[in-house]
Amino acid sequence: MTTPRIFLVRHGETEWSLSGKHTGNTDIPLTPNGEKRVRATGKALVGDDRLIVPKQLMHMRRSSHRSSQSRKSEQHQWLTDSANSYVSPRKRAQRTFELLNLGIKDPLPWKEHGEQPEASDHNCQARVEVTEDIREWDYGVYEGITSPEIRERREKEGLNHDWDIWRDGCEGGESPKEVTERVDRLIQEIKDKWQAPVIGKPKNEVSNGDVLIVAHGHILRAFAMRWVKKTLPDGPAFLLEAGGVGTLSYEHHNIDEPAILLGGAFIVS
Repeated sequence: MTTPRIFLVRHGETEWSLSGKHTGNTDIPLTPNGEKRVRATGKALVGDDRLIVPKQLMHMRRSSHRSSQSRKSEQHQWLTDSANSYVSPRKRAQRTFELLNLGIKDPLPWKEHGEQPEASDHNCQARVEVTEDIREWDYGVYEGITSPEIRERREKEGLNHDWDIWRDGCEGGESPKEVTERVDRLIQEIKDKWQAPVIGKPKNEVSNGDVLIVAHGHILRAFAMRWVKKTLPDGPAFLLEAGGVGTLSYEHHNIDEPAILLGGAFIVS
């Protein structure tokens, strides 16, 4: 039975992720070490016998049509719709996607951000979509400063010192409610478009319907919380290191039982 997955990939290391500065709209590159680590992640986790199988990043739909010989005779044919890999508009996320080297055949929807990996043998027909729904949390006036600096600033302004982004949001930026709304919108799109049509069906009839998302630390943690129906003030319950990969799926092949996969186990067919 088919049980699709979502792979959450946080962009690789940057100078600001190293120092703990909140990086939302600021577009800064990966460090050389960040690029090196993402390349290694791609080699380790991407492949036909690996965690992320490029050819499974697609969706099958059945098309019904009547034959030319008989209008009463209905024929069925499986057609391939490229499922999405969703990528943030920020260059650090897009560069991370490039370095994973999935073997995307079509041109990317952005100008490539650096030297490209060697041509991949993977056969990935997925369509890559850049979406604002998975951009990083808008930190407002907290952009470019660390959590201790934020708490010090708030104390001087007469605001609560025990600042928590999941509860308080960001002055001049986004609230937890606003982040929840756009994350929920993307979750619903993924379920409706790519995963509800294939989940629970025999594997010989449909592809896996797997989806890849490459984005940022806070927004991916928010995505995971909303996936399992936790409110953001319930968090933070999950961590995702720079360059890390997380996996979401379902229990019992059931679209109404979203779950988090603990560990990176995968099956070699």
